[in-house]
Amino acid sequence: MEKSTMSVIVLVLHLFVLHLQYSEVHSLSNNHPHDFSYLKFVYNASDPQLEGTYDYIVVGGGTSGCSLAATLSEKYSVLVLERGTLPTAYPNLLTTDGFVYNLQQEDNGQTPVQRFVSEDGIDNVRGRVLGGTSMINAGVYARANISFYNQSGIEWDMDLVNKTYKWIEDTIVVRPNWQQWQALAGDGLFEAGVSPRNGFSLDHEPGIRLTGSTFDNNGTRHAADELLNNGDANNLRVGVHATVEKIIFSNRNQLGKPAAVGVQYSDANLQSHQAFIHSKGEVILSAGTIGTPQLLLLSGVGPESYLSSLKIKVYHDNPYVGQYVYDNPRNFVNILPPKPLKPSYVTKLGITDDFYQCSISMSNYSTPPFSLFPSPSYPLPPSSFAHIVNKISGPLSYGYVTLRSSIDVRVAPNVKFNYFSNPIDLSHCVSGMKNIGDFLRTDSLKPYRANPDLPGIDGFNFLGIPLPKNQSDDASFKTFCQDAVASYWHYHGGCLVEKVVDDGLRVMGIDALRVVDATTFPSMPASHPQGFYMMLGRYMGIKIMQDR
Repeated sequence: MEKSTMSVIVLVLHLFVLHLQYSEVHSLSNNHPHDFSYLKFVYNASDPQLEGTYDYIVVGGGTSGCSLAATLSEKYSVLVLERGTLPTAYPNLLTTDGFVYNLQQEDNGQTPVQRFVSEDGIDNVRGRVLGGTSMINAGVYARANISFYNQSGIEWDMDLVNKTYKWIEDTIVVRPNWQQWQALAGDGLFEAGVSPRNGFSLDHEPGIRLTGSTFDNNGTRHAADELLNNGDANNLRVGVHATVEKIIFSNRNQLGKPAAVGVQYSDANLQSHQAFIHSKGEVILSAGTIGTPQLLLLSGVGPESYLSSLKIKVYHDNPYVGQYVYDNPRNFVNILPPKPLKPSYVTKLGITDDFYQCSISMSNYSTPPFSLFPSPSYPLPPSSFAHIVNKISGPLSYGYVTLRSSIDVRVAPNVKFNYFSNPIDLSHCVSGMKNIGDFLRTDSLKPYRANPDLPGIDGFNFLGIPLPKNQSDDASFKTFCQDAVASYWHYHGGCLVEKVVDDGLRVMGIDALRVVDATTFPSMPASHPQGFYMMLGRYMGIKIMQDR
């Protein structure tokens, strides 16, 4: 599969001031508060009312899980179990400046942003809150590119895909208004050779475009949790602080094939509980690239020799669970402009004819979150700065998720992404960073040079590792890519179609168990994936109901 798409992102961040102006895509009003109507069917995990029998149990109330649960509840009883808290407990989640604040918070095991360090030595974050990572990200919304559907291993009903996107967009997506930096960034992209100018569009297409956002005109975040409001309150229950520890299996047919019949979960006080599914129901895992493989392994679905060595009872031998785990490398330069910059946010994307992508954003920031850089030891800027990023989509390099504890799901698993282990990814990084050099050399970027009289990129005041000056020195660019790599937080893989799940996302070799999240695909669905994964939950919910 060819996966050579790249992107460039410009971020200028400031801790305190973020004033955004947005307008509508569809029906979302300009002055729309975050909608918590769903609170009427949310329970604490300690509440015995959750311990029942349902048609569907959805493990993970995140980017895919919320839309999936809301859809299934239109006809069937659904229980959602989310390990994190309610977003109402952390009001800063709901604002643009809170995006920065929450990435800076100390991780005490309860905060909505969970930090972890991969075995590559790179700092990372995961969502730990109802709404998942859609509640802590930068709000960029785009639809997947057509080539992704063709390569995914699934036969898609594209009419239903488009209707499902519309369902998401009518609820939480807005169209950003003109912003000074975004306009300048678009000019710089055009000057650097990215064309044509496409205006506003959510579709992945060559050229420069304004894309959607899940932050509204007041800087209020709208996330996957609000999609629960579209569900049937009579059929839907959501448990928070509910950590699913294992899937409960039973033999449901004479051939002895295992079937999921329920889950065991614990509350914040570590008290154990159980919930079960009806005879025609399913357990559906939507716990994400790290959580879903971890839970399968702990439940006895995975490589037999590996699980047996950990004294885990094996229900189904599958060597691919937790394998083929990907993350998009993020390579960057930081520049310190001569004057403070007005804030803006991620809105402008540029895609060239060969599917190189550029996404430009700006906000202001005096003390950046640790997770913006590869490690906490990275030098921090004394004032506002521009964080200019090259993103390798795909990628071709992949790693794994393995267990750190064979008994406790609360112990984060081992994760390794093996950045640039495939030399093609490294060559794509070199090309992308050279594109950043072209972008910096445009007349549009002259106001951001500390010394505009110096030629090329010499006039920029770089923070941290500077961009190589010689555009023909590939060796220097390769060294730069390897030394300045960070995570883009767009994890995917671990339960791939045709390896762990079939084309209906059912776990192969197990009855009544399905996976609906980012684990099932080996490539990125778009420059920013949250729109696709919200759509996936709704789409699969409709497909499940149609099949039933």
